[in-house]
Amino acid sequence: MLEQFGWSDALQQQFTAHAAQGLLPGRVMVQQRGLYEIVTELGELTATLAGRLAHDAEDGALPVTGDWVAVLARPGEGSASIQHVLPRSSIFTRRASGPGAPRGQVVAVNVDVALLAASMNADLNARRIERYLATAWESGAAPVVVLTKADMSSDAAARLAEIEAVAMGAPVLAVSALTGDGLEALRGYLQPGRTAVLLGSSGVGKSTLVNALAGRQQMATQAIREDDARGRHTTTHRELVLLPSGALILDTPGMRELGLWDASEGMSAAFADIEALAAQCRFRDCGHDSEPGCAIVEALANGTLDASRWRAYGKLQRELEFQHGKEDPKAHAESRKLRLQRFKMHRAEMKFRKRLE
Repeated sequence: MLEQFGWSDALQQQFTAHAAQGLLPGRVMVQQRGLYEIVTELGELTATLAGRLAHDAEDGALPVTGDWVAVLARPGEGSASIQHVLPRSSIFTRRASGPGAPRGQVVAVNVDVALLAASMNADLNARRIERYLATAWESGAAPVVVLTKADMSSDAAARLAEIEAVAMGAPVLAVSALTGDGLEALRGYLQPGRTAVLLGSSGVGKSTLVNALAGRQQMATQAIREDDARGRHTTTHRELVLLPSGALILDTPGMRELGLWDASEGMSAAFADIEALAAQCRFRDCGHDSEPGCAIVEALANGTLDASRWRAYGKLQRELEFQHGKEDPKAHAESRKLRLQRFKMHRAEMKFRKRLE
């Protein structure tokens, strides 16, 4: 039974020590307020955390929807206690919002494909897609951009081309749950036993898309606001759904913002074009301002690099640097010192050039 939920030989090997303790494997299908709905070889059980796990788990280590867990089952009661969380094959993390020290919030785990959903209405934003792509590449899942509500767009081809230009090779699909357009192409990324996660802002049609793929009213839905094309929250919890095809899809609540969290490698993948240009600069420590032989400056001048994309790259890099500085003030101070040195050297060089003119 567990195989249809993604259980594999590799997971079986990881579970050997837990099996010796009389524990059973299970996968978290729903998580709500300290209660977990899990699927096991005995069927579905309601689970709670073992006291030791709840006390000793580090930040981000508590089980979430999609996790594989080792449980002590009480089948006669239809319940279980979660004793351990198995190692995760992928993890999608964002910076938690709100006051206090920065921390990562686990959004999805053990997913093979990250479906990054955005509506093809007035709220479609390439900068937001870049942010999602950076986080998805960092997670270890393969990103696929899904542009929903294609039937509502008056110029779908142009919007599709706009997003393809920043996707850096990630597939971009235009779909409509209403007409069915693009759904067959999307199903090609949803394979039996493999898990996909739907990520995006409120109102982009994630739950409607799940319903269309499931062929039934699986998730509740709401209409978007007409005044600003933004959505209302519909999904209030994360739920892993087994589709008729045998694929699994994880629907998530809409995110008002997606703060980057330790996404250095993801940034390199999402902005591969910019990093490739930077590697062509004459000087290794080029500040990409007015240095001679700067490939970035040249690309901006001749139009091969869009200025808004370059600004977005800088903004996200500063966001990551600020986050890392909060985690490690000493490293932040060293980074600031180097930036100031570079700035002073640049100003001195510019003054020297003016004297020569």
